[in-house]
Amino acid sequence: ILPAIILLFIAFPSLRLLYLLDEINEPLVTLKTIGHQWYWSYEYSDFMNIEFDSYMIPTNELNINNFRLLDVDNRVILPMNSQIRILVTAADVIHSWTIPAFGVKVDGTPGRLNQTNFFMNRPGLFYGQCSEICGANHSFMPIVIESIPTNFFIKWIMNYSNSLDDWKQV
Repeated sequence: ILPAIILLFIAFPSLRLLYLLDEINEPLVTLKTIGHQWYWSYEYSDFMNIEFDSYMIPTNELNINNFRLLDVDNRVILPMNSQIRILVTAADVIHSWTIPAFGVKVDGTPGRLNQTNFFMNRPGLFYGQCSEICGANHSFMPIVIESIPTNFFIKWIMNYSNSLDDWKQV
């Protein structure tokens, strides 16, 4: 009986800590990420449904300052010094949205919505990839996060929204 009681004394505080780690305290931005074969779709649902796809840049179209197999045509722009919530799912097979610099790895499973959060405290580019064996070209699903100051993020959101409004009027 004594070992069972000791295990209970260890288990209850640990379960409380695990629960508290999953709590998300009022995120500034929610980004929905959808894994497809072989690209990512992103939705900023907090800001007038801004959506775009992010494909890897082919080797023959790379600039001198791009990284081979790691750069994308549409980067995810997020504000620094703010709480970010990521919702991850998949459309076809299991994918894994992984950014090693943030210590974030979330599996995207069809029919399921997983979430995590992180806090970026410096500007820059952060690279990641799908780390699940999701098909023949799974290594060609890079992720690029661009962290910018909040005032520049607001300007980017405004410009993106205005360009969408102009496109809808055509």
